[in-house]
Amino acid sequence: MNEPVDQREHGEEPKAPPGRRRALVAGSVGNFIEWYEFGVYGYFATTIAAQFFSPEGTGDLESLVKTYASFALAFFFRPVGAAVFGRLGDRIGRRPVLILVVLLMSGATTLIGLLPTYATVGAAAPWLLTAVRIVQGLSAGGEFGGAVAVMTEFAPPGRRGLYGAWQSFTVALGLLGGAGAAALLATVLSAGQLDDWGWRIPFLLSLPLGLIALWLRLRLEETPSFRRTAAGRPPGEDAARAPVDRAGPRATARAIALGAGRLMGWSAAGYTFLVVLPGYLQVALDASFQQALLAAVVSNLGFAAVILPAGMLSDRIGRRPVMVAGMVLVVLLAFPLMSLLQDGSAPTWAKGLGVCAAGAAVGLAAGPGPAMLAEMFPTDVRYIGLGLAYALSNAIFSGSAGLIITELIEHTGNADIPAYYVAATCLVSIGALLTLRGDAHRRPLREADHEAPPTRSEA
Repeated sequence: MNEPVDQREHGEEPKAPPGRRRALVAGSVGNFIEWYEFGVYGYFATTIAAQFFSPEGTGDLESLVKTYASFALAFFFRPVGAAVFGRLGDRIGRRPVLILVVLLMSGATTLIGLLPTYATVGAAAPWLLTAVRIVQGLSAGGEFGGAVAVMTEFAPPGRRGLYGAWQSFTVALGLLGGAGAAALLATVLSAGQLDDWGWRIPFLLSLPLGLIALWLRLRLEETPSFRRTAAGRPPGEDAARAPVDRAGPRATARAIALGAGRLMGWSAAGYTFLVVLPGYLQVALDASFQQALLAAVVSNLGFAAVILPAGMLSDRIGRRPVMVAGMVLVVLLAFPLMSLLQDGSAPTWAKGLGVCAAGAAVGLAAGPGPAMLAEMFPTDVRYIGLGLAYALSNAIFSGSAGLIITELIEHTGNADIPAYYVAATCLVSIGALLTLRGDAHRRPLREADHEAPPTRSEA
């Protein structure tokens, strides 16, 4: 059977597009800042609960639920940001929109470090925090689609999986950076200093990071795919018609829904094991702040170690087998890991190995995931399409993870709730991932609406 293949995959491209390395770095740096902040917020969840949601200044379970509710609210604004900024990015280009979102993201994160607490302004404190979180959610929604579009559209032949994996890798670096900052402060500051003012420092560090990201993105070039697509539009269409209309709204909506399903397990397991775990260990298992942070660092190290090799492997054997293997491993590990963490007699090294393995299993899905999404959409709607698929999946299954898990544990007393949550979502993702065609990684990225979109079994 003669399948259409990308001639560039066989080395026939005469000249590599310029600025690939610059695109990789500029695309990655915004992801680092975004996930650094989300990691810091998750790791300091109990402190934030006491500072912003509790008149008594104590981080009890009810205050922690409110903190995770604010966390989840920011995620529910991600799809709005993905739609607004994605539409702009598909019309005017990836570069200007990525510059805008990194300014919003780093500015909002820095502002959290300056906000007054409940002790200072009373009930206004949680509302101010929530308003800033909404801005973060909007900007973060516009970050993923543009960053992945830039990385994959600049990727050389046969390396989209690796280039896209850098997005997930900088997620891991951001979470590790947040955990490292929190652990360092917990070591050098007393508990009183940390609760009083020390928690602000990691948020304020976003300002210099944002300035570096801005400088890198100002030097970024527009992607070759977008330039070719923009040049091929009829006169006046680039300003008059939304790109989603050109590619077909129904086809785009179906691809977004399918993409969100394929990411569901990655989103839920990633946030449960990499971000929510510290709060779970402190509240449900009475672990210390330092022990919880250590678990987060170890799980994120396992996650980071696997991402780039998984992306490279998916360039060789396909996205489907690598991502399905990751989801199957998460299902198999979920309940044994909870039992291990709850066993007070289990050695520390065994618990460390368990959370590291869980992180690595998530990394198998996170490595090929960005390239898989990019391959589902044509250039006309790639920014908005993959951005919305990712944002919807994260809004429902990541941002709500801490809230759902904490609420269910509070009402049921069942400490195995995290295992049930990740196993159920991963099983759904496995079904959606099995619809991936085996040779999608060898095909060229679609650049125009006249190229027929894949069917559900081909997407």
